[in-house]
Amino acid sequence: MTDSFERYEYEQFNVLNPSQPVSSHSARILMLYGSLRERSFSRLAAEEAARSLKKMGADIKCFNPKGLPLYDGDISSGHPKVQELRELMQWSEGQVWSSPEIHGNMSGLLKTQIDWIPLSIGAVRPTQGKTLAIMQVTGGSQSFNAINNMRVLGRWMRMLTIPNQSSVAKAYQEFNDDGTMKDSPYKDRIIDVMEELMRFTYLTRDHKDFLVDRYSERKSQFELKLK
Repeated sequence: MTDSFERYEYEQFNVLNPSQPVSSHSARILMLYGSLRERSFSRLAAEEAARSLKKMGADIKCFNPKGLPLYDGDISSGHPKVQELRELMQWSEGQVWSSPEIHGNMSGLLKTQIDWIPLSIGAVRPTQGKTLAIMQVTGGSQSFNAINNMRVLGRWMRMLTIPNQSSVAKAYQEFNDDGTMKDSPYKDRIIDVMEELMRFTYLTRDHKDFLVDRYSERKSQFELKLK
């Protein structure tokens, strides 16, 4: 079987050719945030990022997690908020995750949103190969614990997590009364991160299938065809 598969690989090698037509539509970016407080700084940071992305020409959708049930396997998979989240995941080409740091980690609400997204829905992998930017806010000194854990989570979801990141310390000092962000190095850093997200999205969105193509999965599909 191995020799047969190797011959198949040689014959089908052209499927790994990254040449593709170039998409011309606006980059589709999904915003997720990790707090339901009335003045949620993770939401305000996400909204600030969204304003920057819109100026760069992105098509933005923001998921409101209010009403999303706790992850319970597939028991609540038919819930409207779960279905909405999964549809947005499939729609997106890139994502921004913004979380407060709580007990040295991302919030449970942010994690719940990701928990509701399986690695595959039927034949569709809703996150694989999509770009990801990560941000966190803290009430005290600058920290990177939540970001570090979100980076691990993004890798687990098979996403292309960009190198740059944003951590806003003492977030309660960094926003105006209307929710916009004050001019500061923290705001500049968020814009930097969004610029990088857009670049990576444009560079990879037409090649995500090529970038995440796996020998082991091709081999499994080949074996299924032989049965």
